[in-house]
Amino acid sequence: MNNSSASPFNFEARRALILGTGAFAISFAVWGLISALAPTFKTLYGLSYTQASTLIAIPVLLGSVMRLPMGTLADRFGGRRVFSILLFFMVLPCATIGFTHSYYSLLFWAFWLGMAGTSFSIGVSFVTRWLRPEVQGYGLGIYGAGNIGQSVAVFFGPVVARYLGWRWPYWIFAGIALAWAFYFSTAARDAPLTRTAPGISESLRVLYTQPLTWVLSVFYFLTFGGFVALGIYLPSLLKEVFHLTPEDAGIRTAGFVVLATLARPLGGWLSDRVGGARVLGGVFAAVAILAYCLIPQDMGYFTVGALGIAASIGLGNGAVFKLVPQYFPRETGTVTGLVGAAGGLGGFFPPLVLGYVKQHTDSYTLGFVSLSLYAVICLALNFVAFLRRSPRLAAPAAQSPSSSS
Repeated sequence: MNNSSASPFNFEARRALILGTGAFAISFAVWGLISALAPTFKTLYGLSYTQASTLIAIPVLLGSVMRLPMGTLADRFGGRRVFSILLFFMVLPCATIGFTHSYYSLLFWAFWLGMAGTSFSIGVSFVTRWLRPEVQGYGLGIYGAGNIGQSVAVFFGPVVARYLGWRWPYWIFAGIALAWAFYFSTAARDAPLTRTAPGISESLRVLYTQPLTWVLSVFYFLTFGGFVALGIYLPSLLKEVFHLTPEDAGIRTAGFVVLATLARPLGGWLSDRVGGARVLGGVFAAVAILAYCLIPQDMGYFTVGALGIAASIGLGNGAVFKLVPQYFPRETGTVTGLVGAAGGLGGFFPPLVLGYVKQHTDSYTLGFVSLSLYAVICLALNFVAFLRRSPRLAAPAAQSPSSSS
């Protein structure tokens, strides 16, 4: 790869970023369609809080647990091939949901739609191999901005449903996914390997020999999990607490997603310069405080808390994925799969918890207090695992323990 260009990315890197980010954005839009139309399904099928929360969370489940194997496959066989297969596959559940007529058939296909969530670990493996180490944080921050696809879904999904019916958003996005699948599979190229790709067993070995993989997973459970959980649950929460229309709730949720998305490249850029662990320290402290702004049933406080958390966890997402390829360059897809799975599970459980808490206490307070306490735990762990034990771990130019193997 030619490093002489004045741009931080050469032509091949830019092409990989455009193709990968586009594929990720479309995948995330498809992944977010269930939550975007959850208020509609709640009314249509007369769902309880728990049933609605289960419907919202179920796509996140498969998308989370499958990130690890899909990331490992991308490391082994190349991101272009694996991403192309995923894009073609997710057309089926997306289109089929438009033909369902019951809650349980919707739940079944929503589960398979969750495969779209595995796109993150595949894309990180695909994109990062084209990036120079000193711009990986910034580049992966740009790639991660593809999660703006979720805001597209929560904004346009209800609008399209209002004028054309709830089935049409699924058919439209299925068509978009199919078109991009053809384009990606023909235009994308895998970066040439400087060393032999690790075997699957070799890739998985890092998960039980390097404790930092699990530390980063704990962090991403909060940063990305918080993004997914609030991004998919806000439409229902805003409708229940503040009695907003689905369209108004969708616009406000889209604002949350856009802010978190735009903050992600900034988090990667800052991490390239001051170190990911230092950025994460500020992120966790901010979330611990801002979570309490979500408790009062006052739109002003809630807006400050939600947007503040959006900016914070967006920065945190960029910081975490500066650290992953920095310390695990050969096993990026595998470690991304583990960390991404933790983040996905961080998006799976909170909606269930919020639905349960709301149903049994008629308030979301305990859920938001739990968010603050978890942020405090992450703050302490970041200090112990990175900042206190070895300042070298916080430095942007540090070398991965696994990179010398």
